[in-house]
Amino acid sequence: MTTLAALGSNGSGQLGIGHKEDVSVPKQVWDSPDLASSSPITHVAAGGNHTLLLSDSGDLFWAGDSTSGACGRVSAEQTAAKPQFHCVKLTDPSSDEPTTTFKVGLVAATWEATIVTRLDPQGRNTSVYTFGAGTKGELGLGELIVRTPAPSRMAGFPPEGTEVVDLAACMGHVVAVLGNGDVYGWGNGRKGQLGVPDAVVSSPRKITDVGFKVARAVCGKDFTVLVGGADEPRVLFLGSDKWGIRDSLPATAEDWRDVRASWGNVYALRGEGALESWGRNDHGQMTPPGLPRISKIAVGSEHVLALDEEGNVLTWGWGEHGNCGPKVDDGDVKGRWNVIAFAKYLPPDCKVTSIGAGCATSWIVVGHS
Repeated sequence: MTTLAALGSNGSGQLGIGHKEDVSVPKQVWDSPDLASSSPITHVAAGGNHTLLLSDSGDLFWAGDSTSGACGRVSAEQTAAKPQFHCVKLTDPSSDEPTTTFKVGLVAATWEATIVTRLDPQGRNTSVYTFGAGTKGELGLGELIVRTPAPSRMAGFPPEGTEVVDLAACMGHVVAVLGNGDVYGWGNGRKGQLGVPDAVVSSPRKITDVGFKVARAVCGKDFTVLVGGADEPRVLFLGSDKWGIRDSLPATAEDWRDVRASWGNVYALRGEGALESWGRNDHGQMTPPGLPRISKIAVGSEHVLALDEEGNVLTWGWGEHGNCGPKVDDGDVKGRWNVIAFAKYLPPDCKVTSIGAGCATSWIVVGHS
């Protein structure tokens, strides 16, 4: 059994807490009928004003602004209801069984679109679906399709015999890593974040001349970082380098346990629990000094959540909407951190099992033994 709490920007009801006011302390997500019957939430993805929750059984839920189609087909009753999470209607009208709901393996979001992988009977991510809106190729469905409220399958992607092993997105572009080490992207690539040539890419295009097999990808606002696997843990930066990340990133990702990106930063969690960061710091986005050993990180648009080894949830960066807690200086938590969930105040049989971060939103999953 798990409990989900949220805080931060909520003008579109994207926190799913029953109203549309920003909150600066964790509030339990509305116990909607759909969410109450789900298995534990394992991943949070967020666009500009919509949130997606993925459960460990492959069910997907939405809250927030559904007008773009990024939440799938939504009923009038759902639109009229208090802000809460509902099941995303995941069916493929083009399949032999058009009413069959499928399970999701990976999920990512651009500003107004959602990207998911469908699990095949063997539990592999062998097809990709997108829905929502995007005028710069974010849907990956070709130049003519800029909006669709129904999950639409990408034809011929991933290539036959391959599967998607990592999926990343930011405001306007998407990157998919395949099991063979190839990497593809689509969306706004005008700053080189999707490789060469610089262009809007309306359907999946292979990123060439990488030089190594890619295992992970993270996306910033105008850049992409590709990371190799354990055999060849190299790092490649693509796109705009407004914040000097390219020259400061290490050439290898040895001992990186995790890697994440915000709009203008890259974060690497090392095996011993140290968190390194590169990029902008105008709102305190960089790792503050004296941070304790960290076990998990989640990175939003301009803020970071970290679960320390004692089980506390720490946060810093741009917190104007309450996403970094109530204690801010001109909207920022800079050069320090706030604790938004203390392990010592949880019941003895509870602990934080997961964290998430979106566009000025923060998420805490508490497990009950």
